[in-house]
Amino acid sequence: MRAPHVAMNDFPYIGHGVGLRPPHYARILDGTARADWFEVISENFMIRGGRPLQVLARAREQAPIVLHGVSLNLGGVDPLRADYLDELAALIGRFEPAWVSDHLCWGSIGGHYAHDLLPLPYTEEALELVASRIAQVQERLGRRILIENVSSYLTYRHSVMPEWEFLNAAATRADCGILLDVNNIHVSAHNHGFAAAQYVGNIDPARVGQIHLAGHSDAGTHLVDTHDHPVIEPVWELLRMALERCGRVSTLIEWDDRIPEFEDLAMIAERARVIESQVLSADSRAA
Repeated sequence: MRAPHVAMNDFPYIGHGVGLRPPHYARILDGTARADWFEVISENFMIRGGRPLQVLARAREQAPIVLHGVSLNLGGVDPLRADYLDELAALIGRFEPAWVSDHLCWGSIGGHYAHDLLPLPYTEEALELVASRIAQVQERLGRRILIENVSSYLTYRHSVMPEWEFLNAAATRADCGILLDVNNIHVSAHNHGFAAAQYVGNIDPARVGQIHLAGHSDAGTHLVDTHDHPVIEPVWELLRMALERCGRVSTLIEWDDRIPEFEDLAMIAERARVIESQVLSADSRAA
């Protein structure tokens, strides 16, 4: 029997969503873009007015939304930005997202921003830091958040544990959820030579509240998480493995460049639904 999810009311199952991006704003406004739910980049809507907020309001009328951030800098050593958290809290209060997520990474130091999601050393010191910062964010927002594993292109000599162990421990200590990005697992596994299946097989199923799917680019010497290609078969297989381990979890397709027609994204979300149905049917037969 699978372990029950932690505080499932915090991360309810809402089906199979798509990332909402500007090329599809018109489809949202005229009501022809249909999905179980929409995920949006938080920072794109932390503004005072304009068309993006109109689009988000219209999307929220049609389906649940989720806020996905890229700037919390949970692994950084600069103080958490109070102004950013205030703006995020206001956005949450206005649109009532199903949940809020960000990345387990760092991206700035001394006020200088890398504009990238940089990996952490997997050490006890880093673990204590990120758990404390996640707890501070959750206290300010008045809710649990999900933390996402990032794709990476380097490792640190000081790391003393595998990434999945660090991710599990951070979520447990901070009492938050996990956004499991199976494409990022595939990319990092290829780049660093570990087994993606081992990562998925060791993730804490009780903490997983969402799964990301995406495509990537092959640079020859390494893979790059570009979100501009179709999801490849090994990543679909990782989704199947994750659902077998975690049970029914909301999934989302991310696509950020060379974005296809909305119907194409909806078809990808539908494939995730089919795989979920197959996994749950197999579980039911085995019970």
